[in-house]
Amino acid sequence: MIIQRVKEARVEAEGRVTGAIGAGLLVLLGIAKTDSYQDADYLVEKMLNLRIFSDDLGKMNRSVVEVNGALLIVSNFTVYGDCRKGRRPSFDLAADPEKAQELYQHFVSRARTSSIKVETGIFRASMSVSLVNDGPVTLSCDSDRS
Repeated sequence: MIIQRVKEARVEAEGRVTGAIGAGLLVLLGIAKTDSYQDADYLVEKMLNLRIFSDDLGKMNRSVVEVNGALLIVSNFTVYGDCRKGRRPSFDLAADPEKAQELYQHFVSRARTSSIKVETGIFRASMSVSLVNDGPVTLSCDSDRS
């Protein structure tokens, strides 16, 4: 998953805005073939508790929950694009659409159990995402804990 700290973000699909937030996190969520419900749960907890917002002294010391931010979660299989060979990315590591949708929905459901606003795009839709990055702060996070 790619996490971007934003001042605002929105996603449009099928001719309409499907999600919009003020300050918070834009999450581009890719699901790998090897991902499980436990991986999704781990990533939700990680995302909610990452200390990447400034405290009163200007240090990144507060989570999105602590600052009462919001989440915009957008499915994005291209997160698993492998560009090491040739000129066309390979998506062999990405989960098949059925598994990816199941885990994406689980991830969103778990995020919605938190106290903050959660917005989304539309799974497998062609989407336009706009954002004002804050910092910029952009992080890559996965569930491989080895």
